Order: sequence, then C-alpha cells, then structure tokens
Amino acid sequence: MNDALHRQVCFSLYSASRAATAVYRPLLEELGLTYPQYLVLMVLWEQDGSSVRDLGRALELDSGTLSPLLKRLESAGLLRRTRSAADERRVEVHLTEDGRALQEKALPLPQRVAEAAGLEPQELHTLQETLAKVTRALRSAAG
Repeated sequence: MNDALHRQVCFSLYSASRAATAVYRPLLEELGLTYPQYLVLMVLWEQDGSSVRDLGRALELDSGTLSPLLKRLESAGLLRRTRSAADERRVEVHLTEDGRALQEKALPLPQRVAEAAGLEPQELHTLQETLAKVTRALRSAAG
C-alpha cells in the first residue's frame, strides 16, 4: 500500500466517489441508465421543464458534456427537448411519461447505497455537510 497516496485527501475523495458509483452501477443498469443520466433525471424529477442551461448549472456540467447525455436520454424516450415559445434561444427539457415512471423505480436507490456505505443516517448527513463545505472552499481557492 502506498502510504503517501492514501494520506492525500483528494485520493480519498476520488476513491470514495468511485466506490459509490460502483454500487450504483448495477442498480442503474436494471433501469437502463448510467450514473450521469440518473443525475439528469433526478434534477428533472424535481424541476421538469428546466432549461439546458439550468440543468448544466445544477449538475455542474458544460454543454459539451450535457448535450450528449440529453441526446441519449431523448433517444431512450425518457425526455424531450423543445425550444421555449417565449425565447427560442432557450431549450427546455421535459420528461416523457416513461421518464416520469422511472422515478418510482429509482426511489429505493439512495437508501440502498446509503446502507451499503455502512453509516448511520446522522453520519451520512454529517458527511454530506462536510463534503459541501470542502467543495465550497476548494471552489473558492480555485478562483
């Protein structure tokens, strides 16, 4: 084991992220989704009709990354993109019936991943708060 590597906070964050994604992967495969596609749908389940720009902000993705995701989800029949009647420059993203129906199938996923993490609910909450604090600080430091 490389002690210097394992003392790096960034490596711990990277490793934890990969481990969480590995737990999600088979669960999401049952739904025909990748993890990034699942994240897009999570935003839309709360805010159907979001603009592409708002989705990008919420997911912290640029349009070059987000557009192919949306295209694949649209091809799968889970969402549709339309130009806004009020402003044709604005592209809105709406769930289809199939996209909305997938929400119920996805409801148990976060709980299953939380259980796999082996943490108590309060520990998970504290971890989320700590990670949010670290993210804000690192963004600030990066300028």
